[in-house]
Amino acid sequence: MSSNLFIPKTCKHCGKAFTARTTVTNYCGDTCAKKAYKARKRNEKIQTTLDNAVQQSKEIINHYNSDAINNKDFLSVTEASQLIGVSRWTIQRMIQQGRLKAVTFGRKHIVARWQIENLFN
Repeated sequence: MSSNLFIPKTCKHCGKAFTARTTVTNYCGDTCAKKAYKARKRNEKIQTTLDNAVQQSKEIINHYNSDAINNKDFLSVTEASQLIGVSRWTIQRMIQQGRLKAVTFGRKHIVARWQIENLFN
């Protein structure tokens, strides 16, 4: 069954004008379709490599932050929450309930490390 459609289109790869015989045609020919496919696959590989690099850098940063937290005697609420693995709001609630003692410096609360360790003893 042949099509009686003649749709003027522009090739998505090379930008040349062509006449399409179907509504889903995007490229002027087989060579442009193959080149576009290769470019798409190349970009996918590049994107996965970049995603992996970002993930590795996040892991390195988290490892560095955890080492820095492990060496401190006094922690902020955020650092205390990262140390225990709970949200900041949980630490804030514990301070308000009196289960954790914290010293206030302006708007910042500082928690002694031994306070957190005593929670688990």
